[in-house]
Amino acid sequence: MIDGPYLVLVVVGVLATALMAGVFCAFSVLVMRGLAALPPAQGVAAMNAINRAAMTPAFMVVFLGASVVCAVLAVVTFVLWPREGTVELLLGSALYLFGAFGVTAAANVPRNDALMGHTTGSPEAAAYWPSYLREWTRWNHIRTIASTASALAYLLALV
Repeated sequence: MIDGPYLVLVVVGVLATALMAGVFCAFSVLVMRGLAALPPAQGVAAMNAINRAAMTPAFMVVFLGASVVCAVLAVVTFVLWPREGTVELLLGSALYLFGAFGVTAAANVPRNDALMGHTTGSPEAAAYWPSYLREWTRWNHIRTIASTASALAYLLALV
């Protein structure tokens, strides 16, 4: 059984990845649908404002903090190689690091940067907006699923 500081680290991993799963899920099922209902100029302006707000310490601590916890859990698991939960802990770490953090860096951020590069209200922004919504949301679904699966894997390591 996992115990001591390692147990605390795993519980923090569950909470951090579950919190990020909730954030990603809220975007997929609420925020992006709301933005899609707006005229393109308003949707682009709102999403750019959201992307700027995401660069604040409050969000970055949660998002990057979850990544750090997952990386530490992976390293500690490799070093300690516990009799129980090893597969679940490594899987949970990989799911978040690749499926949430990696997807963010490789898919969502480049789309955010491209959207930010368009002048709000321009014909180019309006033309890009539907594909941005579709692609960004598709990748966000992956982040949601990966974060949820990561939290579940960490939970399974505790039983």
